Amino acid sequence: MDNSFYVTTPIYYVNDVPHIGHAYTTCAADVLARYYRLRGYQVLFSTGTDEHGQKIEKAARDLGITPQELVDKMVIRFQDLWKKMNISYDEFIRTTDPRHIKVVQDFFRLLDERGYIYLGDYEGWYCVPCETFWPESQLDERLVCPDCGRSLEKLKEESYFFALSRFQEPLLQYLESHPDFIMPESRHHEIESFVRGGLKDQSISRLGLEWGIPVPSDPRHTLYVWFDALVNYLTVAGWGTSEEKFSNFWPYAYHLVGKDILRFHAVLWPGMLMAASLPLPRRIFAHGWWTVEGEKMSKSRGNVVDPYLMIDRYGVDRFRYFLMREVSFGLDGDFSEKALIERSNADLSDNFGNFVHRTLGMVWRYKKGVVKKPSPYQDGEWEKLLEEVKEGFQYYMERFAFSQALEQVWKLVHFANRYIEREAPWKLHKEGKEKEVENLLYRLLDNARLLSFFLYPFMPDTTLKLRELLGLQQDPGKESLEESLCWQGGPEVYSVEEAQPLFPRIIE
Repeated sequence: MDNSFYVTTPIYYVNDVPHIGHAYTTCAADVLARYYRLRGYQVLFSTGTDEHGQKIEKAARDLGITPQELVDKMVIRFQDLWKKMNISYDEFIRTTDPRHIKVVQDFFRLLDERGYIYLGDYEGWYCVPCETFWPESQLDERLVCPDCGRSLEKLKEESYFFALSRFQEPLLQYLESHPDFIMPESRHHEIESFVRGGLKDQSISRLGLEWGIPVPSDPRHTLYVWFDALVNYLTVAGWGTSEEKFSNFWPYAYHLVGKDILRFHAVLWPGMLMAASLPLPRRIFAHGWWTVEGEKMSKSRGNVVDPYLMIDRYGVDRFRYFLMREVSFGLDGDFSEKALIERSNADLSDNFGNFVHRTLGMVWRYKKGVVKKPSPYQDGEWEKLLEEVKEGFQYYMERFAFSQALEQVWKLVHFANRYIEREAPWKLHKEGKEKEVENLLYRLLDNARLLSFFLYPFMPDTTLKLRELLGLQQDPGKESLEESLCWQGGPEVYSVEEAQPLFPRIIE
């Protein structure tokens, strides 16, 4: 099915406190899911939590409860946040789900039967908080984790290995022939260089760890959390459980990840899929990190941005808009409440909100809330701009360039505000040119209708409220996007509600 779209976030480690990084990835995935649904695609959007591993086992032991009791409590923090952020996921996968455990063990058996799993001894440096082994070639004399900076432990133990090294050349060939497999381009080059440097077989099991998925043929061993976690994408897509679902969605899989976990997704994961003779995802997109007022975000600095607090303080759609507009997706960004306020006031209050408020106010002032469609309804200037915006918006959305896509939409906002000043409906009203006033107001209302489609993936609450103000069917998903995104797509009569500010200015 060429109109299928499967978008995933990473499954977030349940021991973490949800922060702006989690919100950023998940909001981006939600924007894509809503956009493709508007275009009539069959969409599968998944997120979830990674609930196994040494950290969970130790934390539960310290609290005197079972690991399952602990993760059942902690998963709620993520589920509640996604509800608060209007995240429209189709599936929330937990690695403790029985269906996932079965899929992981079946996947291990498949790789084992194909000769890509073997038992050996592993000796290396291990980071307990990150649950990651690090080769000495990537360490300096301090012997600290390259990701979190904590001290590493030297471990030597029996382990099952995945023969990742056998996929070095196939992966290189795939990277060379699929230049958009990893985005942005700089990350593609980074992974290509890493693979050229040589791949080593990956240890994929641990001894003495009870909290995890047992190796099916040897329950003394527990599968490495990354092997377990990556397979979640297959679990959701129906591998081994629903052939129809899997064939519908897996060929159209898109993974959104933070750049810190790109190598797992762009090296280990493709190797595992190649070993299973399964297609690779269409694209892996690695976005950047958020700093906070120029400093790296960390618990020790006490500057972790709490999405709950930002939403309570500024509203969910202001927060969603800021995340998607402030920084080009793929680059690092800097967060500050001052920047959020300035962006919100400038874009949402002074431009978009002001246009809507002025338009509805004039409709009530001059036409008592009711405006009829002109006949014939044509406007070359508006139509040319709309086609330009539609083309640019689709181009950037398909490249996950959310900030640039919103720049296209704001061409309609800026033009409408200039149009009001240029045409001066208040002067036409004074001159008694009521038909011209009505035609002009219809154009402005129709522009607001168009904006409700373009902005729905980014600000669903606000755009649904806008459609209610315009007297339109509430859910854009029930309308044909292709038919609606044109000047002929508006209703014969707009019967609007009285003006209400969508985004009152934030006073610092």
